[in-house]
Amino acid sequence: MSDEEHQFESKADAGASKTYPQQAGTIRKNGYIVIKARPCKVVEVSTSKTGKHGHAKCHFVAIDIFTGKKLEDIVPSSHNCDVPHVNRTDYQLIDISEDGFVSLLTENGSTKDDLRLPTDESLLTQIKDGFAEGKDLVVSVMSAMGEEQICALKDIGPK
Repeated sequence: MSDEEHQFESKADAGASKTYPQQAGTIRKNGYIVIKARPCKVVEVSTSKTGKHGHAKCHFVAIDIFTGKKLEDIVPSSHNCDVPHVNRTDYQLIDISEDGFVSLLTENGSTKDDLRLPTDESLLTQIKDGFAEGKDLVVSVMSAMGEEQICALKDIGPK
């Protein structure tokens, strides 16, 4: 036995998986699924009947929650699919920097400065206009599979 100490690299997510398995036949509309390594929201599910010796198959039509692209996948209903852990968190908007990053106030009073403004034009103009008018804005940030993006905006009145 050696007396030297072992060094372990610490990971911020404590080794938690970005996805969890779920049987394809149990995934419903408005649920989430991973298609082509992208987290998606299911907009349509159709199930085909079993063949003579085959499996029933589920046909998923889903929209990427970050890019808005439509993706499709066909999986046997008895097989497992990856489902992303999707979290929505509300933050108060403090500042918008010149380079397109936002400064947000977290629940514990610290700031979060690593998020860009959304690419969605209507949401972008709502955020910029509301901030320019001096309104108190709360943004909803959706996070899944290591990505984060502003997805919604709430106005909580003037400052």
